[in-house]
Amino acid sequence: MLENATDCKMNQVPFDHLTWLTSHEAAEYLRKSANALRIMVCRGYLKPRRLRRRLYFRKIELDRLLESSAF
Repeated sequence: MLENATDCKMNQVPFDHLTWLTSHEAAEYLRKSANALRIMVCRGYLKPRRLRRRLYFRKIELDRLLESSAF
């Protein structure tokens, strides 16, 4: 449980600064095929978010994946 409301607000990142990419855009950004993107999701390299039967990826997470060269 949080001790006070300010602790919660201090740790949150404003959603205005997040860039979301669709599966197609994420695959292009990573220079991979859509099937390769699905494999990365299945292996746990990426965590998609679902909204109305579509998958979205945070650009920040894609950048981290590129920097780590884990795939």
